Amino acid sequence: MLKSNEDRASGVVTSGRWGQIYDDLKSAILAHNIAPGTKLPEDELGEVYSVSRTLVRAALQALAHDRLVQLEPNRGAFVAKPTKREAREVFEARAIIEPKVAAMAAAIAKPSDVKVLRRHLDEEHKAIHDGRQGDAVMLSARFHEGIAEIAGQTILTEIITSLCSRSALIISLYSRRADTFCESHAHHALVDAIAANSELDASELMTSHLVDLLSGIDVSESAGPQRKLSEILRGF
Repeated sequence: MLKSNEDRASGVVTSGRWGQIYDDLKSAILAHNIAPGTKLPEDELGEVYSVSRTLVRAALQALAHDRLVQLEPNRGAFVAKPTKREAREVFEARAIIEPKVAAMAAAIAKPSDVKVLRRHLDEEHKAIHDGRQGDAVMLSARFHEGIAEIAGQTILTEIITSLCSRSALIISLYSRRADTFCESHAHHALVDAIAANSELDASELMTSHLVDLLSGIDVSESAGPQRKLSEILRGF
């Protein structure tokens, strides 16, 4: 089922000194503090956190697994920079898979499943209210993963988890609307349909939700000055 608050917000279970680097970089990327394409030098990060490059590398590899960072041979690590085509393909893939999964979840959802989803929505709202945009994005992604878990589809859950991680970055970086990353009414309507065991409504609501998310995406070049990594990360 849905993970704890900390796991939902970070996407993976982190531990030790590299976990702090992972958490800080992820939050900074999703909060728009580090622009797409920014280089993440191992030596500079090591100085900021007073750790070895081995620990920095572990954090960067975990971020690469989340599709937030790209590791390029002989060049190093860079914040991922999704293209317009990639953004569209990610959401098209989700639009093919998730409506069916939502219907499957609605068909077998128990009251305890619905209770977990509603509690999750409360956590999303709190993150938005507190101004924790990075957490809100990841919590929104975890909501979609939780629906797949209710459906009992292990393979599809893995696929949706990967797609949600990629779309979370796309939404965070390229949203045209302040509410794109977490539309409360859409998620509430989905939970209501699942609670009513309405497969058709769940499927149709998921489709319209994903279409609306894509309509709020504007992939364009980032502009404006970029602060030094040390200045950004020391604020966490």
